[in-house]
Amino acid sequence: MPKVVSARRPQHKPKLGQHFLVSDSFAQQIVDALGDVSQNTVLEIGPGRGVLTSLLAKNARRLIAVELDRVLAAQLRLRFGMFTNVEVIEADILSIDFDSLFGPKPGLRRPGIEFKPEPVKVIGNLPYFITSDILLRLFDYSKYFESIVILVQREVADRVAAAPGSRDYGLLSATAQLHARVEKLFELPPGAFAPPPKVHSAALRLTIAPRQKELGLEGEGGTENAFIDFHKLSFGQKRKTLWNNLKANYPEVRLRAALARARVKPAARAETLSLEESAALFRALRDNHDGS
Repeated sequence: MPKVVSARRPQHKPKLGQHFLVSDSFAQQIVDALGDVSQNTVLEIGPGRGVLTSLLAKNARRLIAVELDRVLAAQLRLRFGMFTNVEVIEADILSIDFDSLFGPKPGLRRPGIEFKPEPVKVIGNLPYFITSDILLRLFDYSKYFESIVILVQREVADRVAAAPGSRDYGLLSATAQLHARVEKLFELPPGAFAPPPKVHSAALRLTIAPRQKELGLEGEGGTENAFIDFHKLSFGQKRKTLWNNLKANYPEVRLRAALARARVKPAARAETLSLEESAALFRALRDNHDGS
């Protein structure tokens, strides 16, 4: 998805799946959706020519802008060089080491005192073809983030916000809703970008609110990751039933007992299950190793 450029700037040939936002009013709405940032660190993904950056730099306590394009990154450094609160990093957001960026610094951590990361707010316009990859990476490091406001393809926004039982509900929906409260804020027409994409876009706000503890998914042995793997298996082939998607990985007796214990019908499909029901089935399979 789109980088951001002022309407007064010349058009820039899109690459990496980018189109450039030319609506100042939409840019302001996106920044407003992030809320008060005066006491926050803000991570901006794909600042492009800096329209969002310019709005954020005036108010954010600290702004870290991660830009993959070498030319754009250099231009941003020149433009915001006088802002002591702005740091431009030329890098792929999928390769950023968030532990090094936001975790405890060597030598500053005191023995016996638990490190509590400063909540970071995230904003950005995501390239269409790696939207899911970026979201999943942010969820992997969700302990560092407070809220995420992003522009994505409208169809992706519908998937992320979809409710169980709906046509759009799938692995991305379940993963997002495991980690955050999801709100679809507003849509943007193709004409808001230059050159205009062939699809509509939408703004999403994800307020980090992990549900792992509530769903009984915290514990030893990488329980959360195991649940994500279980979800991938459950959604493996969407047209197949849960039974058909899971039977290759679980003995029939164990699977049948777990389905009964979780009160899930074998003919159900993954997209019809709420997170609570999926978690109940996962726990039943995890705890019932002997098939009893």
